[in-house]
Amino acid sequence: MFATATRNFVEEVDRGGSLIPVSSLNDTISLLTVVIKKKRVWFWQQPKYLPTDFTLNDILTGNTPIQPDTTELPFITYNGTFGGNIKGSAEATFIQSNVNVEGKDTSKLQSLFGSLKKEELTVQKLMTDSKERLLDMSHCLVEQTMMKPKQVFGIVKERIVTTQPCSVIEEVQKEGQLGGMLTVCGPKVKKISLKENASLSKDSNVTMEIPPHTTLAYGLIELEVKHNGHFKLCLMSGVNGGFEEVDGLLGASTAPAQHSERVDLKQVLDELKEHFQVLSALPAQTKSSLFQQITTLISDRALVSSLQNALHHKCHGDDSASAAAHEQQSPDVLDLVAQNGESKDGVVEALHLVLSAVDEMPSECLALLGMCCSRALLPDLERLVQCLVADGTLPLSAVKQTTLEDKLFVGVQHLFSSSRVSLERDGDSLRTKVQQEAGNLPLILCIAVRGLASLSQ
Repeated sequence: MFATATRNFVEEVDRGGSLIPVSSLNDTISLLTVVIKKKRVWFWQQPKYLPTDFTLNDILTGNTPIQPDTTELPFITYNGTFGGNIKGSAEATFIQSNVNVEGKDTSKLQSLFGSLKKEELTVQKLMTDSKERLLDMSHCLVEQTMMKPKQVFGIVKERIVTTQPCSVIEEVQKEGQLGGMLTVCGPKVKKISLKENASLSKDSNVTMEIPPHTTLAYGLIELEVKHNGHFKLCLMSGVNGGFEEVDGLLGASTAPAQHSERVDLKQVLDELKEHFQVLSALPAQTKSSLFQQITTLISDRALVSSLQNALHHKCHGDDSASAAAHEQQSPDVLDLVAQNGESKDGVVEALHLVLSAVDEMPSECLALLGMCCSRALLPDLERLVQCLVADGTLPLSAVKQTTLEDKLFVGVQHLFSSSRVSLERDGDSLRTKVQQEAGNLPLILCIAVRGLASLSQ
């Protein structure tokens, strides 16, 4: 809840900038706090930031601490409300079966942060004071960080702080109805009938009180560290820090290569197509259960992140104390994966790919994806994604008439627009085009839609 509020805040005030949202109220972040920046598996994922209990002075040699020069300035007054109403119904008719589902979700997250201030270091003085200083290479934090590839030291140079008591309020109402009859017949199988009419209602209202002087977001200066303890401040954007290795290279250079502003969607998706094929090849019952579990949690940012982390731990291993907690929050999905025997590892990696893309979506895009996650609509979304990857043009006849109806089509347009992709009608065709400065958002949308469509078949 707090992590979602701070992420929304950063998306609103500094999208594409240098501010990093604080993910936990338990993190104590001040100026000069040492933060570990951890590169992720997929190049479109934002790095993971792990605040430590140490400041730069704690890991320097010598007994003379650096006394930073700091300034405080009013930032903004911020009160944000996110959420809305989601309504949906679906009816499916099969041979000797009838199923209809109706649902209504209302969710609202209010971030009442009030007046905020910005604290920042005078970087020029920090450069002067740290010029001849050395990191203590025998310090436990330095040693443990150097052992892990793709990890970089950063120090907090600025932070956005609350100035008064404030709150985050989350209100959720969920209503659903399921009704229908399913009949199964076959050779040497008794006739089985299931009739069910059920309804579900769940309301929650949670208020989180946040004290003054709480850090909501912060900015970093990365450190380029030599093996003898000398270090430099990385002041320019695009200049990355890291630890020098024996051959003189920086440890951060082992991170996945970053793609240019305009990603070759076709090339990247071709490289990933085996993962989608793994999901498509799962038994129908397993796919259906996974699809239901994932689409149920997809509108909840915290649950999406938790499941993505759990799949990361399963896929790549992690000795962090939070690994078990993430797995406990996603037992149904992990149990379904565990049932696939020899193919389990491939399924874990494929699901991790899809959830990693979903987790990188901006909040607006994630909410819209949740509204569009139906078995009826996903095939058309996949066709539009294929259109984007190909020549950008798709005949109107290639999608269902219901998809082209005003309200639904506007929702699909908003989904694509929130991923920096324009979707327009042009005569008897649909046209898609990647917008300027789209970054990796179009690719993220393509991966999420293709992955969910693979499970919905």
